[in-house]
Amino acid sequence: MNVATLYFAVWLVEDIGATEFQYAVANGIASLLVVGAIPALGAISDARRRRKPWVVGFTIMSCIACALMGVFGLTTLPHIGTGIVGGALRAPDWHPAVMALVPVLACYVIANFAYQAAQPFYNAMLPELVPAEEMGRLSGIGTAVGYVGSIVGVMLVAPFFTGTLPLIGPLPAGFVSALRTIVPFTSEAGRVSTFVPTGLLFLAFSLPLFFFCRDHNPAPTGVPVRLKAAFNEVARTIRESKKHPGAMRFIVTTFVYQDAIGTIVTFMTLYAVKALGFSKGAEVSLFVVLTVPAILGSYIGGLMVDRIGAKKTLQITLWIWVALLIAMVAVPTQTGFWVVGFALGLNFGGVGAAERPMILALIPDAEAGRYFSLMLLSARVAAIAGPFVWSLTVAGLEPPFGTAFAYRAAVLTIDAMFLIALWILRGVPDRRETTPGRPSLNPA
Repeated sequence: MNVATLYFAVWLVEDIGATEFQYAVANGIASLLVVGAIPALGAISDARRRRKPWVVGFTIMSCIACALMGVFGLTTLPHIGTGIVGGALRAPDWHPAVMALVPVLACYVIANFAYQAAQPFYNAMLPELVPAEEMGRLSGIGTAVGYVGSIVGVMLVAPFFTGTLPLIGPLPAGFVSALRTIVPFTSEAGRVSTFVPTGLLFLAFSLPLFFFCRDHNPAPTGVPVRLKAAFNEVARTIRESKKHPGAMRFIVTTFVYQDAIGTIVTFMTLYAVKALGFSKGAEVSLFVVLTVPAILGSYIGGLMVDRIGAKKTLQITLWIWVALLIAMVAVPTQTGFWVVGFALGLNFGGVGAAERPMILALIPDAEAGRYFSLMLLSARVAAIAGPFVWSLTVAGLEPPFGTAFAYRAAVLTIDAMFLIALWILRGVPDRRETTPGRPSLNPA
């Protein structure tokens, strides 16, 4: 929430003056790293059945890199942008040299890669925690709690940006000064000062998993891992996916809709700032409010999975995405964006609540790590394309038609991705856990 959605892209493009294309390149490099590493790591995870060490290691790596983004942002680039103490806004015609951006972008690439790399191992822990018929509920609760964490994280970090709390207002100057003294590399305020506290809080809130979660069924010590074979795991998984009808088609579906979701999440704050005129931190309050309905929506999504099945839940969620993005393009005012955004927040958790139970219904539990890795691989390959499509759309249309038109056209490219995903999803069988003695396949 703090890095990928709220602060980094706006700081990089609006405050510092980098281009959206440079940001897309950084995202693409992180995705390529995931594409190269995750298949092997997923195979190792399944052989050893040890998920937690990978989650812990990648989380620590992401926390350190996130904090270093703030360190390099304040030591290698000018102190300019919204909220900087004693600073100024960037001159419209000034842009940083490419080499000056390298340290910050390199840390962003590492933080993004490590965060994404932890996901398949984290997801693969799910089957060991609850019976299959309760996975939808647990997935929904987990997603909902994650959104609570997003709100808490934004509220705790926002004072380092502007000295205010979203929806509440300015904090006492002495308290803010003490806060910025305690946490290093935050005294200048502005968006760049949010990265160090975000890294520290990410680490702090991960400690319960570090200390209290465990792998319940690890393989015996000494189980061999053939690394050469691990690099062939993707091809083998694709070949063997024929044994599990619908699995590969669903992976392709996630390729498309995760590209759409990732792109809109990445650029939504820039859309609010540049197309609708949100400024001076107002977008932070906006996204706190929009996250509140996501908590309820995630829980409802989990209940829907258990009641009507993962596929129907996912279809409903994607159709709502299509309608709401059209509405986002149509509304001309900030007030209208608040209304559409609230509905998007309510709908946002449906995908997360549905996709994990859906893939687990299509494959054996023992192969969960391989398929979650393949899902992430698919999403990362797609993530290379989405930001480039967005940035090239804006770059091509902004000079002749203006900022507002270019950004609205970019949103419509995302809407097209959701429609393609819905078309592919139609062919995925609707498998659900049923009561004993009943068939487990409900034809789509």
